[in-house]
Amino acid sequence: MTVIPSGTARPPVLPTLFGLGPRNADRRRRALPPSVLRLPTIGVDIGGTKVVAGVVDGEGKVIDRLRTETPDKSKSAKVVEDVIVELVLELADRHDVHAVGIGAAGWVDADRSRVLFAPHLNWRNEPLQEALSERFRFPVVVENDANAAAWAEWRFGAGRGEDHMVMITLGTGIGGAVVRDGFVDRGKYGLAGEFGHMQVVPGGHRCPCGNRGCWEQYSSGNALVREARSLVEEESPVVEPLLARAGGGREGITGPLVTEAARAGDPVAVELLYDIGHWLGVGIANLAAALDPGRFVIGGGVSDAGDLLLGPAQEAFKRTLTGRGFRPEAQIVHAALGNEAGLVGAADLARQVARRFRTIKRRRSERAHLA
Repeated sequence: MTVIPSGTARPPVLPTLFGLGPRNADRRRRALPPSVLRLPTIGVDIGGTKVVAGVVDGEGKVIDRLRTETPDKSKSAKVVEDVIVELVLELADRHDVHAVGIGAAGWVDADRSRVLFAPHLNWRNEPLQEALSERFRFPVVVENDANAAAWAEWRFGAGRGEDHMVMITLGTGIGGAVVRDGFVDRGKYGLAGEFGHMQVVPGGHRCPCGNRGCWEQYSSGNALVREARSLVEEESPVVEPLLARAGGGREGITGPLVTEAARAGDPVAVELLYDIGHWLGVGIANLAAALDPGRFVIGGGVSDAGDLLLGPAQEAFKRTLTGRGFRPEAQIVHAALGNEAGLVGAADLARQVARRFRTIKRRRSERAHLA
C-alpha cells in the first residue's frame, strides 16, 4: 500500500467532550488534559469507492495515511472488516496509537455501535463496533461519516468558534450533520442529518430512497450530471462544447468535468452550477427555519466549484429565508478540510475513548501492583 504524505499542521483547539455525549448531556465544557491531547489515534473513512485510514495527532494533522478500494457492495460484511483491520494494523505497527474511529457512509445507531444501513456496502444492522473491537487491542468508535466530517470542521476547520453549526456535504447525494454546544446532535435514534431527503419539490424527480422531490435530486453531484446529460439526450446545440470536452460521449460528462468547464467560462456549465446552487440555497433556508444555526459549512466534492456554487446559494438563501430582513442571517462558508474531514473527525472523536481506555488500564495496573 502507498503511504500519502501528510498535510500541513493546523493550530490546536482546546477540546471538550469530543462530541460523545448524548443529546441531553451536561453541556458544561470540560477540557481534556494535555497528555490526552497528544494521543495519536486512527481515523478510517469508508466511502462508496475508497477506504482511507490515517493516523491523526491532537492538532488534526494527518501524519500517516493508507488507502485502498472499497470492496464491492456484494461482498460480505466480513470482507469489509478485513480491509479495515488490514489498514489499521499496518498503521498501528508504525505508530503508538490508542483508539480508532470509523466514519461509515450509512446510518449508525444512537449507541454508535451498529451500522443500520449502508447504501454502498453489504451492512444491514451490522455490529461493527463489536466485530472490530474483538480484533484490536485498543477501543473502537463507529460514527456516521457526515457527523465525523462536521466534527472535524468544527474542531479544526471552517466551523471553529461557532457554537451552533450545520454542515452540508454535497457528493453524489446530500448528507449533513449538526454540532451544537460542543456535541454532535445525532437525534433520538442516531439518524439526524439526513437533509438530502427533505422534500423540496412535491411530485418531483424520483429519489432512490423511494420518495419524490428530495433535495438531493436538485442539488447534488447526481443532479448536476443528470441535467447536463439530459441536454445531450435532447440534442441541444448549447451543450456541444461540454460534450466535446467529454470526448464526444454522454457518459464522459461528470460533475468534476462540468465544474472544470464552468471555471473555463463555458456558459452552459456555469448555468448548470447556478441551478444546483439555487436549490442549495433554498434547502439551506429551510434548514435555517428549522434549526437556526450561526453557520452553514458546505463540503463534499461538488463544493469544489466554490463561488460558482456558493454565490447562487447565497442569493437563493437570502431570497427564500423566512423572516428575511427581520432576523440575523447565518453565514454560509466553504469547508476547509476537504477530503480529510471524515478521517480527521473520526480519529478525533475516538480520542475521548482513548482517554477512558488509558484510565482503565492505569487503574488495573495500580490494582495489580497493590495486590
